[in-house]
Amino acid sequence: MPELPEVEIVRQGLDRVTLNQKIEGGDVLLSRTIAYPFTVGEFLAGLDGVTIRSWRRRGKYLLAQLRGSDDGDGGWLGVHLRMTGQLLWLNREEPLQKHTRVRLFFPKGEELRFVDQRTFGKMWWVPPSEKLEDIITGIKGLAPEPFAPEFSIDYLAGKLKKSQRAIKTAILDQSIVAGVGNIYADEALFLSRISPETLGSVLNLDQIQRLHHAIIQVLQAGIEAGGTTFSHFMNVQGINGNYGGVAWVYRRTGEPCRVCETPIQRVKLGGRSSHFCPNCQMVKSLDS
Repeated sequence: MPELPEVEIVRQGLDRVTLNQKIEGGDVLLSRTIAYPFTVGEFLAGLDGVTIRSWRRRGKYLLAQLRGSDDGDGGWLGVHLRMTGQLLWLNREEPLQKHTRVRLFFPKGEELRFVDQRTFGKMWWVPPSEKLEDIITGIKGLAPEPFAPEFSIDYLAGKLKKSQRAIKTAILDQSIVAGVGNIYADEALFLSRISPETLGSVLNLDQIQRLHHAIIQVLQAGIEAGGTTFSHFMNVQGINGNYGGVAWVYRRTGEPCRVCETPIQRVKLGGRSSHFCPNCQMVKSLDS
């Protein structure tokens, strides 16, 4: 699933190509991609003639603020890529990809095409009369953004001090850290020298400080590398991300640690694979 860096890369790309451009209709090829309104006709009618004012990212959600045809409020266009979603900026004449789900048409024969193999991705048009968080309800429970002042060391310590979950599972919780997923959680835990199996409640302040710094560091590195592509992620121009080639531990099972050369191991935590160095990241227990 695209994580914060990948979604941020898409947001930046959308800003470059769609700002102040008017949507001139569209086509929905898979109706269940549209989460709101409840009919395809309402979705397309709501977007027809609106202009993209800005793109924002909240966690893993992409949110376009819209200007109406009368220069008033045009509501919001929301997108969640989920597992395999891609937003591609293309010429309308280009052949459709096999898994094209939604097309939004723009001037000069261009379009924004939503391609999604697994079909878990969703799109919303939120009318001006509705509150964004009342329609895209997943936004309500999101934690502060990792780059925001609210995501402080004290905030993270407060969230973890009573957590009886493995720290890897805890930082995947979007109500604790918004936007972090499996890739960057593994990377942040490696850089902070914390085993993914350590309980959140046993971390001391020094470890929490290191983890806080590492989360921000790996997310920024992911953005600078254009995101991570192991299977489906592409930016709006269809270009893969490069972070995977320099990952510390993620998907490097059996390969030597880049620090100590111990083979990287993989365990399952909460149904998710966790990659770590058993030498650099030793488990801290309640008794240690």
